[in-house]
Amino acid sequence: MPGARADETSPGRSQTVIILGVDPGSRRTGFGVIEARGDVRRLIEQGTVTAPARGSFEERLHQIYRGIRDLIERIHPDVIAVEDIFHAVNARSALLLGHVRGVVLLAGAEAGLPVRAYSPATVKLEVTGSGRAEKEQVAYMVARHLGLAGRGQAGDAADALAVALCHARHCRGDGGPS
Repeated sequence: MPGARADETSPGRSQTVIILGVDPGSRRTGFGVIEARGDVRRLIEQGTVTAPARGSFEERLHQIYRGIRDLIERIHPDVIAVEDIFHAVNARSALLLGHVRGVVLLAGAEAGLPVRAYSPATVKLEVTGSGRAEKEQVAYMVARHLGLAGRGQAGDAADALAVALCHARHCRGDGGPS
């Protein structure tokens, strides 16, 4: 595990917290890892866990679980921030995403990590100032918050980084939402 941290789930003035943000998806689950120290945020890693398109849903869930578990073992985050399921027009899509979110929660629980969930509107509000921001706006603001060159690239990893940034901005000293 990384060095001593006063509070394992929220960035304070003198401690560093590693936050794993996750944007669940049944084919591609985005992840973004940031280091938060006070008001300073630094990108550690971003990417996607990709499940085979031709495999059964159970095989895809297993692949996503293994990918998140392996990431946790390699990165040693202090907390996982995951996007909550939104109210989808398509109930089947929401159900599938619920299963994916479940394996992410399982990986976190297995590692003994706290998991914090944020609604898509809350993530957008915390990162862009508008709960109705478009994906491109979110990607742009993620790039700005992390001091990255360019306009940011919308996608699963950018969405996951937004969730991690939301947690860094939204939590209090007790690690929970403010």
